[in-house]
Amino acid sequence: MTIEIANTKVIDQYIRQDRMPHIWCPGCGIGTVLHALIRSLVKGGYDMDKVAMVSGIGCTARAAGYVKMDSFHTTHGRALPFATGLKLANPDLKVILFSGDGDLVSIGGNHFIHAARRNMDITVICVNNFNYGMTGGQMGPTTPTGARTSTSRSGNYEPSFSIPALAAASGAVYVARWTCLHLRQLENSISEALTRKGFSLVEAISPCPTVYGRLNKQPTGLDQMKYYQTASSVENGADPMKVGIELNGKITCGKFVDIERPSYLEMAGFDKETR
Repeated sequence: MTIEIANTKVIDQYIRQDRMPHIWCPGCGIGTVLHALIRSLVKGGYDMDKVAMVSGIGCTARAAGYVKMDSFHTTHGRALPFATGLKLANPDLKVILFSGDGDLVSIGGNHFIHAARRNMDITVICVNNFNYGMTGGQMGPTTPTGARTSTSRSGNYEPSFSIPALAAASGAVYVARWTCLHLRQLENSISEALTRKGFSLVEAISPCPTVYGRLNKQPTGLDQMKYYQTASSVENGADPMKVGIELNGKITCGKFVDIERPSYLEMAGFDKETR
């Protein structure tokens, strides 16, 4: 079943209005990504009583407290083990993990690669703003080489992780990347990811003007969106090992992986007859 969304009131009913205003800074893209996720759920006709959102710690992770559905705000880097346990305990749930790059691929990096390796039936939305925004804008594993942060004032000299490459190499069945500028494509990718059996990942490149942008000559959300407009290239089917992002360099967007392989639940016999 597909539901057409005519106005924002449909979306508003899934937001906890009593917790507004939210904590996100002006120009931040996290709300945009959350909006795309909720639209995907509504348009897909999902029973919200059978959807659970899990998050870790960080700016993005605060989204779990704003949605009017079962949601779990877990400890730093441990969102994936929690989501795994939730799915194993109730395989009928649609489990969505919504968190940031620092939580998922830094503190939680080990859990990330093994959840993908096992092909756990979880949809992961990773909002990547290239730094630890909530705690002061420190350098993280996705910070582009040369980028300035509060802990790399002269520029990051470490090579950065490419989240699509990490996910694909670990065994994810669906891998896509879009920026907050590509709202419709982002929404469509999330809709696709939600239907896949196994570990699916959508990376959303998001502005963080308050800390990352300010230190890298993009002090407003509009500055960062203009960068996305000029630097982005849509290349569906691109090799995920070749879509790394350099400082102020090209951002390769698109759907990179869309394959089928048995999920952990299928391999382990977690079906209605055996529970």
